[in-house]
Order: sequence, then C-alpha cells, then structure tokens
Amino acid sequence: MDKTAAILITFFLGGLGVHRFMTGKIGTGIVWLLTGGCLGIGWLVDFIKVCMGKFTKKDGTVWTQG
Repeated sequence: MDKTAAILITFFLGGLGVHRFMTGKIGTGIVWLLTGGCLGIGWLVDFIKVCMGKFTKKDGTVWTQG
C-alpha cells in the first residue's frame, strides 16, 4: 500500500481499528474498535509507526511501501 494512503487511513479511521483489519490483525482490530483505539494511546502509537514505515502486517512484512 502507498504510504500516503496508509497514513490517511490510520489518521482518520485508526480509532476504529480499520488499519488493523486491513493488515490482518483481526483480534486487535476488534479491541481498537471497542475501545476507541485503546483510548487513543494505541492509535497514536500505530499512527507514529505508520508514519515511520515500521507498522507491520500479520505476517511480519511492512505495511507501507516508500
């Protein structure tokens, strides 16, 4: 996925866990959905990881390219 698209998805829909569902992390996606991104703290950590290119999919590969 393009890095800009991943950043936008995480920023606007990260509190609902959409980025986690898209990367195959269904369990934590449900937790994010029910807790508002772990009260915003988990969302912020994920957002920073996506911006830095360190957020991984379930299989361990990096979610963004470039």
